[in-house]
Amino acid sequence: MASGGPGGQTAKRLWELDAVRGLMLVLMTFTHLPTRLSDPTGQPFGFVSAAEGFVMLSAFMAGMVYTARERREGADAMRGAFFKRALKIYACQIALLLFLLTVVAVMGILTGQDAIINLIGFYLDRPLAAFFSGLLLIYSPPLLDILPIYIVFMLASPLLLLHGLHRGWGGILGLSLLMWLAAQFDIGRVIYEGVTAIAPIPVPYQQTGSFEIWGWQFLWVLGLWLGCMQAEQPDAPPTVFPRWMVNAAIGIAVVGFVWRHAIGQTPFPGQPSLAPLFDKWTLGPLRLMNFMALLLLAMHFAPWLRRHLPRLPVLETLGRASLPVFCAHLVLALVALALAGDVQPERPYWVDAAIVLVSFPALYLVAWVSGELDRRTAEKRAALKKRLSRKPRLAAAGADAGSGAGPMASVSAMPPTSTPASSATPPAAAEPAAPGPSLAPTLAPARPRPAADAG
Repeated sequence: MASGGPGGQTAKRLWELDAVRGLMLVLMTFTHLPTRLSDPTGQPFGFVSAAEGFVMLSAFMAGMVYTARERREGADAMRGAFFKRALKIYACQIALLLFLLTVVAVMGILTGQDAIINLIGFYLDRPLAAFFSGLLLIYSPPLLDILPIYIVFMLASPLLLLHGLHRGWGGILGLSLLMWLAAQFDIGRVIYEGVTAIAPIPVPYQQTGSFEIWGWQFLWVLGLWLGCMQAEQPDAPPTVFPRWMVNAAIGIAVVGFVWRHAIGQTPFPGQPSLAPLFDKWTLGPLRLMNFMALLLLAMHFAPWLRRHLPRLPVLETLGRASLPVFCAHLVLALVALALAGDVQPERPYWVDAAIVLVSFPALYLVAWVSGELDRRTAEKRAALKKRLSRKPRLAAAGADAGSGAGPMASVSAMPPTSTPASSATPPAAAEPAAPGPSLAPTLAPARPRPAADAG
């Protein structure tokens, strides 16, 4: 990952962010693998899942890195970098979709696993509509519904960053908060049904993905803003929150933690009318409050944690390769669902253990290979950049030699020296080194060389 601040200062502080992102990937993997560990490891810190933390951290890193790039190379370079990243994520989404609709679908049908058959039910009913709408990111089956909103966020981020950098973030944050509020009233469904009334889309709204983009965009915008501020002031002291605010955050976090582990992942059992308050897909108000409390505490205690907690290279390795590891964990979860089915209390414990023991080494291997490929690619780019930087210097040296500013100029300027009579040097070689016909080709202006021969 490129440094996030001027002079690479921010790069020294990225290890803890990579470690936290690696932790989020571990928690997501535990949640999505169909084992008995799925429930206890889901939302372990309260009514907040790993997805919220992962989106926030990704936005923070994007804001930090791409703001620094805009300052170094300009807006066009920043836009291009965002577009390339969005294109890479799109390629990952399409690869996962094809894997699901071919390999996993065949495995699930052959094994008769209801988990897979239900997951791809729309595809089995309308295969062509599902396939082509999936390519357009409209059809998003479960587990494959987060990357499409990432792509939208990546494409919108250059506009947000440039507006924030040059006109301030107040309006952007206010509008983002209003959009989140509208998501609580199902604005996404209203807009989708309005669009389909004009241009019929053969994909039911519930098949477009569980994550409500109008709600989750708030986390992305918030993270983008924080990352931009970090890049603009990489050496700024940590934010100091008022004591009352820290105490309130501690209270909310403790209540959320105890409530989640005492009641379970459903905060209001038997009262579905209250479920939207903690709804994950629209980022309900109480869930957002729980998340903001944890975020404030993480920022407040970050310096202490950085000094006292040991570094975990495994998590850092996973976090640095977040996109490949995220895709790999989905592949593993889908294969496990196709072979072993959903979580089953009667399943032997060794099956769950085998799923976990195979999955996590596989994720680390993916992260390690990805890191090695990135390192070698960076070395090749650095070597190429070094070679290209030498060409102008060599071309300039050639031009100097051709114009008489090189070593031959000093030779031609030397006064003639007398040759002793006893010298055995032939008369032609003993003549003064004055300019003459024999030196004309050397002292004539150098002809431009083709670019392929430069250097």
